[in-house]
Amino acid sequence: MTWTLVESDEALAEALDALSNASEIAVDTEFMRRNTYYPHIALLQLCSDDHAWLIDPLKVTDLDGLRALMTDTGCWKVLHSCSEDLEVFRHWLGVVPSPLIDTQRATALLGKGFGLGYRALIELLLGVELDKGETRSDWLKRPLSDSQCHYAALDVLKLVPAWKILKDLALSQGRMEWILDEGEEAIRLLNERDRDIYRRVKSASRLSPRQLDALRRLCEWREALARSVDKPRGWIVEDKACIAIAQSMPADIEALTDLDVLPASVIRKQGDTLLACVRGAKDVSQDALPDALPGPLAAPQRNVLKTLRQRARQIAEELNVAPEILISTADLELLLREASGVEIVEPQRWQGWRATAVIAPLRASLPGALEP
Repeated sequence: MTWTLVESDEALAEALDALSNASEIAVDTEFMRRNTYYPHIALLQLCSDDHAWLIDPLKVTDLDGLRALMTDTGCWKVLHSCSEDLEVFRHWLGVVPSPLIDTQRATALLGKGFGLGYRALIELLLGVELDKGETRSDWLKRPLSDSQCHYAALDVLKLVPAWKILKDLALSQGRMEWILDEGEEAIRLLNERDRDIYRRVKSASRLSPRQLDALRRLCEWREALARSVDKPRGWIVEDKACIAIAQSMPADIEALTDLDVLPASVIRKQGDTLLACVRGAKDVSQDALPDALPGPLAAPQRNVLKTLRQRARQIAEELNVAPEILISTADLELLLREASGVEIVEPQRWQGWRATAVIAPLRASLPGALEP
């Protein structure tokens, strides 16, 4: 097994030509995300057989060929635990690998364990123990060492034979469609992560619709600023401060200062903007306010949730699937609210194989018209 470090557009064209007929390609990235909003790519690894191409994104400039490869519908892109890699691709190339296979999710769907890291996967399937090597390397430092390149190459060179084992299992169990569906779900989750961030702020369910609108405005302003300066959103304003401001709806700088949730420097620089978010929520019509978020389940519902979770585990055992990947607690709660008479928007992930194998039997196990 060998590798080539690609440091020019000419060498990249050669690599892409070598991979052009591949029906599946192992993919990995090395990136840095210290004190930044966006992940910054430092290396891209590609492999279709026993040779790894290590593409230096700091040296190549013509990325159209990579974009075409990553979106080639005739070539599966195989990654392990892909959520952060997808962010890297979206920021760097403006596209994400598709069709996508996540070997971590595939392992769970094939009953081989949930949440396995890459080294654990390779040891499980290939009996090879990889050392931690360059885990803590500064991947943006140049030149890259041979040790770094060797470590990075193993991430895709070993993934190829591991995936072949998983693929054989998937084909024998008739679950390739399941695995490809999970890849589509990973991409959907990436796209949904940026929407309605305010809804995921802890304690947001305690807010009234008008307070919730203030929180929405605060979070949207914070997100835009974090992206523009490439800093973590918590560095701009922490969640707990956003919640406190939305709850109290301060009318002026003095009231904002009295909350004691922001440094003086933030109030000095951003105080007027924060107050403008609050004023916007105060002035908007009642019809334009967001719906209140559902609160915690009542005690009787929590008891039913325990029973529903047990049924989900039973289904997982029958299917020989890790229960954690079968359905999330959030989805179990959503099913419970639906049975309580709450109108819900059915998630896309409830379609496909889950519709008949999971959602239908769980709905059937729920008593009708549950009291909220």
